[in-house]
Amino acid sequence: MEKYDALKLDNQLCFPLYAAAKEIVRKYKPFLDELDLTYTQYITMMVMWEERCITVTKLGEKLYLDSGTLTPLLKKLEQKNYISRQRSKEDERTLDVTLTSEGLALRDKALAVPQGMGKCIKLTAEEAACLYKILHKILNDME
Repeated sequence: MEKYDALKLDNQLCFPLYAAAKEIVRKYKPFLDELDLTYTQYITMMVMWEERCITVTKLGEKLYLDSGTLTPLLKKLEQKNYISRQRSKEDERTLDVTLTSEGLALRDKALAVPQGMGKCIKLTAEEAACLYKILHKILNDME
């Protein structure tokens, strides 16, 4: 093994992860354009459809996003009337994010996204489950 083999792009685990993530997000774009959402807005809405109301802190933890990224994102979604943000009645330091009726209605339109993406990524159900498990192991081990 050469001294600099560890620096070869072909020997990096991070590179195919990065490239695959970038390409997958690119494949999402036409589907998300139909919803007038970016990928980050879409994953935020996925959490909102599930949770209905969540603190900004918990939302950031779920999405692996810091407040500097989350704040402008939430402002955009609020401008679109998909969410509302307000100070918690229990603790004024906490900001709650709540799904609006317009945001909930968007969920029906979004059903086409996973169906369309399923045609773009050629993995068997077993391969997808294995990849999901490995990626979540990586994420959990980083915490």
